[in-house]
Amino acid sequence: MSTIGGVKRESAGGGENTNFPKKVGLFEADIVAINPTIEEYSTVLGMDLKPESRATDYLGETRDGNSYLRVDVWLRQVKTENLFKVSFFLEDRERENRDQTKKQYINSVGMTAWAADENDLWDWFTEGRDHRVAYIGEEELYDFMRTWLGQLNYRHATTVLQLDWKKLMRGNIGDLKSEIDGEWCNTVVALATVVVKERDGETKEYQGIYNKGFLGGYTMKQFRLVDYTDKRTLDSLRSRKPRELKPHERFAVRVSGEYGCKDYYTLKEIEEYNPGDNLVASDNYISDDGSDY
Repeated sequence: MSTIGGVKRESAGGGENTNFPKKVGLFEADIVAINPTIEEYSTVLGMDLKPESRATDYLGETRDGNSYLRVDVWLRQVKTENLFKVSFFLEDRERENRDQTKKQYINSVGMTAWAADENDLWDWFTEGRDHRVAYIGEEELYDFMRTWLGQLNYRHATTVLQLDWKKLMRGNIGDLKSEIDGEWCNTVVALATVVVKERDGETKEYQGIYNKGFLGGYTMKQFRLVDYTDKRTLDSLRSRKPRELKPHERFAVRVSGEYGCKDYYTLKEIEEYNPGDNLVASDNYISDDGSDY
């Protein structure tokens, strides 16, 4: 059974759109559609799909015979109302590490943890919370949901953030769509990227959105105040313990790290992509420091 609800937090106080050029960088956005129908593509997104379009074919099967669901989330940039799509892929297979010695677990507020045995999970993860083995793709989707539905108080015992897995594997995401413009919603900060692929002997570039990390909309101002493309700034952050960093600082460290974003991006406010800046394919992010090239 899907459950999203609880106590409101107290205030502390890929897709591409062919109507505009590709962009790179960070932007604040509202969520306006999730897995839109053909009608919603027209009425909500202002797009008329061609009869042969497969944009709304969200369910499928992997080569191994496992069911999967693609979750397309449409973001509308607050400043310009430009539309971007970020996709999450959920596979009906439990998530294990490569040598199959550990499994990933997820609890009833969408937090994940790895353990060789369920009994090895930390108390903070299990205490007062249901938990189970996670499926592939859940970590990324729930990380997004926890940011988007940031008005929920995730520390409160009555808060629950759970989607019914069986319903998802049937393509039923009504519980998720019903949260659009709901009482728990925040704006989010997303990272626009350019995906470079070789197809038919040609290099193709596509608009992308990084799907492994999001921030609350309020953090956008931090990237206007500090240059997180500066190698010295990032090195300084990496020298500190993760718990000492603010959310946007942890985001910058993670995205620019060894296991971070593999596409082309910049940790600055969103700007029009200049292909001439993409000098070396292995240099994933744009930097003002010439030595990075």
